[in-house]
Amino acid sequence: MKVDIQGKVALVTGANRGIGKAIVESFIAHGARKIYAAVRNIDSAAGLVEAHGDKIVPVYVDLTKAESINELAVIASDVQVVVNNAGVLKQTPLLGSEIEDALTLELSVNTFGLIRVAKAFAPVLEKNGHSALVQLNSVASIKNFVDLTSYSASKAAAYSVTQGLKETFKPRGIAVLSVHPGPIATDMSDQAGFGEVAEPTSLVSEGIVNALKAGSFHLFPDSVAKEFESAYQSYAENVIEAEAV
Repeated sequence: MKVDIQGKVALVTGANRGIGKAIVESFIAHGARKIYAAVRNIDSAAGLVEAHGDKIVPVYVDLTKAESINELAVIASDVQVVVNNAGVLKQTPLLGSEIEDALTLELSVNTFGLIRVAKAFAPVLEKNGHSALVQLNSVASIKNFVDLTSYSASKAAAYSVTQGLKETFKPRGIAVLSVHPGPIATDMSDQAGFGEVAEPTSLVSEGIVNALKAGSFHLFPDSVAKEFESAYQSYAENVIEAEAV
């Protein structure tokens, strides 16, 4: 299903910086009517409000707390496009003492957070019609990076959930987009050691606008991601995106 962001009400988690902030700015530039900037610290969205005025509605959310997401779904009852962008990375050696704690945290935010958002907003998106859920996954959801093993595992699980949501939401008239960036210029990329090769956040945000308009399920927005896409495309089209048997 094709979704044009023009005139839409959207919600973006982790909207205060990095890819989330870029998504807000691209959505505004392409005619979004209103955007709920969902953040853990409301004050962190002040810059967006200053730049875009009453088109931005800062709202609290914590993806580890289902009650905060459920409350948000009540507040943002007019939303038509939900972008689940917020995520965490806790880099630790695979056999290190903190690996289980890292994976527990990353699963709680990156995977269970997606499930919580999908459960809370499914009725809202279905009611409002011509709607979409956008999930920020990663190339790490397709290939393990040994120094980021717990993160890769959490994103692989999120990608699997995203595929399930595609099938679950299709009869409800809700489009699903799975976004798989490579190294993008964010604090997380710096933390992971990819700062020197990272590309602009606008590649992701503008890619999302175009992918929604095209009705795509996968988006590989940057040059590294596109290398993955060229190798993965046949499998994605013939297995992942094929009609379920």
